[in-house]
Amino acid sequence: MRRFHLPRGVINTISKLTKTCTLRLTVCKLYFILSDKVANGGASMWCELCQGNFFDEFQMEGVAAEHNEIYLELVPENLSRALKTAHSAKAVKIKLTNKHCPCLRVAVELPSLSSSSRIVTHDIPVGVIPRRIWNDFREPTMPDFDVSIYLPVLKIMKSVVERMKNLSNFIVIEANLSGEMNLKIETDLVSVTTHFKDLGNPPWASEEGCQSSAQGRNLESMAEACIDIKKLQQLLAGQQVNPTKALCNIMQRVKRRLKERQWSGDLTLLYLLSLLPSD
Repeated sequence: MRRFHLPRGVINTISKLTKTCTLRLTVCKLYFILSDKVANGGASMWCELCQGNFFDEFQMEGVAAEHNEIYLELVPENLSRALKTAHSAKAVKIKLTNKHCPCLRVAVELPSLSSSSRIVTHDIPVGVIPRRIWNDFREPTMPDFDVSIYLPVLKIMKSVVERMKNLSNFIVIEANLSGEMNLKIETDLVSVTTHFKDLGNPPWASEEGCQSSAQGRNLESMAEACIDIKKLQQLLAGQQVNPTKALCNIMQRVKRRLKERQWSGDLTLLYLLSLLPSD
């Protein structure tokens, strides 16, 4: 893999969300995956990037022709630090090597006043994930949700959540199919609600089977999700990719989950937060 142009903002965002993650490499795409147990209070993440948007040249060879993929466990903060030196680089190359242990080698070619080039090399330790557990890192399925709504400007939402986290450990997100969303904090001492209107609802009905639970639902009826406010604040604080769209899907029944999917042209980020009892 050569001439690596992956924006630092993507890696920085991921490093704010998780200490370790899985990097999946295929011929066409790269994936950053977090597979915590959402039902037990954790969070899951699926970040998908088309390699053609970030590499001038890209070569890889998996374990076999029928399994042409590579799965690595890494610390995204280490990759983020390595890419800090690439801000004004002439070129960046990254490849998988074995230096006492498997490593991602990031070679950064820096501008020089002389004819000789300056190259800074970072060796990032990684763990190679065996093929027998690859199925643990497949894309999560889209559950049957009750309400899907576009989020407000994330900077505004972040500001609101940061103020609210000083009042409670939990926040209630409620939304309906009329483009309305509320952020609520309720404690024995205080009750605070921030209202958003005219946000719009994604046209999921055009995709077969995606909105079966929302069909026939009262447009004004609110679906709500009570979640850990620190995890939501962590997601919003880590945003450095300026998504063109961000939406929230709320599922109230069975396992109860909140999903946020974001697009910034070159990538898709899916983040799942477990819901908590609202009483």
